[in-house]
Amino acid sequence: MKLFAVLGLAALVILTGCASPGVTTTSDPGAIYGATGSTSDSAANTRRSVIPGGVLQPITAAQAASRAVAQLAPPADLWERIRRGFAMPNLENDLVHDREQWYSTRPDYILRMTERSNKYLFHIVEELELRNMPTELALLPFIESAFNPQAVSSAKAAGMWQFMPATGKHFELKQNAFRDDRRDVLASTRAALDYLQKLHGMFGDWHLALAAYNWGEGSVGRAIAKNRRAGQGTAYTDLNMPMETRFYVPKLQAVKNIVANPQAFNSRLPDIGNHPYFQTVDIKHDIDVALAAKLAEVSLEDFKALNPSASRPVILAAGTPQILLPWDNASVFERNLEAYGGGRLASWTVWLAPTTMKPADAAKRVGMTEVELRSVNNIPPRVVIKAGSSLLVPRSKHLETDVGAHAADNGQLSLAPEILLKRTVLKAGKKDSVASLAKRYRVSPDSVAEWNKVSASAAFKAGQQIVLFLPVRAKTSIRSKGNRTSKPVQQARQKSVKATRVAKQ
Repeated sequence: MKLFAVLGLAALVILTGCASPGVTTTSDPGAIYGATGSTSDSAANTRRSVIPGGVLQPITAAQAASRAVAQLAPPADLWERIRRGFAMPNLENDLVHDREQWYSTRPDYILRMTERSNKYLFHIVEELELRNMPTELALLPFIESAFNPQAVSSAKAAGMWQFMPATGKHFELKQNAFRDDRRDVLASTRAALDYLQKLHGMFGDWHLALAAYNWGEGSVGRAIAKNRRAGQGTAYTDLNMPMETRFYVPKLQAVKNIVANPQAFNSRLPDIGNHPYFQTVDIKHDIDVALAAKLAEVSLEDFKALNPSASRPVILAAGTPQILLPWDNASVFERNLEAYGGGRLASWTVWLAPTTMKPADAAKRVGMTEVELRSVNNIPPRVVIKAGSSLLVPRSKHLETDVGAHAADNGQLSLAPEILLKRTVLKAGKKDSVASLAKRYRVSPDSVAEWNKVSASAAFKAGQQIVLFLPVRAKTSIRSKGNRTSKPVQQARQKSVKATRVAKQ
């Protein structure tokens, strides 16, 4: 009797396929049915066939018994959709129970964290399903950053997926003076899933892939090789790992268990609909962040949450040609932008520092206060701006063109420690000149000439008083080179020590 039931099920599967040879489906039920359950042309156009072409082949009784029956109704919400896509083996050990208890005693924290995820989860789940990856991975930003795209670790990892600078560059995440794609919602998600797919391909196991994401692929590879040489197991739980990595997968498993059954862990998940939260909008011209938020009729806080890579007060269209806006506000933005009559869209442009200079001097050149320049460009105290640095400065009345692609994509702010200089007065020896003193004390001839109000080609008379501003750290080297200077110069230097004072260049 059981055999007939199995054969009947196999026949049913075959007949179902034959009855609808042209049917297409999608990995995103929410995209087809939308929030109201009705189909749309745009959604239908995104459908992709999952039925192989050619003649349909019957499946065996064993295959029919082992395969799950596809659910025709779309998930009620995004949490249910995530649960349906769970595909990683469960981990059960004391560390998982420890993390479950930790989270379950902090329901307010869980609620805040999950509410913050509501802007990003749908997109992440979509991308995971398109790649046929386990939907547990959509929960990984809970562990990495509590779904805060502005999070920065003590090790300088940044963004929702916590990319280190070098790893981010390897996965084509731009990091320059005007944007950091490690914080960008779309770019960082693409890079994170690329990386996780790569790691899964290397280790053939999702738990090991996650360990490598946290600890580094080289570290996991060496730990596996060490266990193999010792004849020990090579699973995630077998490896000798740092405590952070040892807790990493148990944390994810604990969050997965809470999402699977929140009531069991004294937790409540916010309602997140199974539909997109945001959509992309093209921008053709540089635009101030505050103005973009105003035209979209969203709060500045919400705008920055969707566009966290825009850490400066302006978005440069040549480097960031798209912005993210809440679904219903995209058309509002485009309509308001078209009707905007307030003049220029951007009040900032990029200025290249022609020489190495102090922030105060740069501020004077561009018509800003030093406080303004430092604030807009995140310049810390006690540094100088190196030549070629890209700085955001106010647009002048005569400069209304947008920033070019090279500056928008490659602009860097290079800083160097500010060096304290000591004013030293000494007497020139025979045949001393601007050029010879500049070479001896490793300063520029132009500086020596300026300090002494002479030309760069001038020669000094023996015994003439010379003013030099020398780095404090060069004091020892000046003394050690005393045998290179004339005796009068050495004597004059010794007498002038008490008359010197420290000044900043």
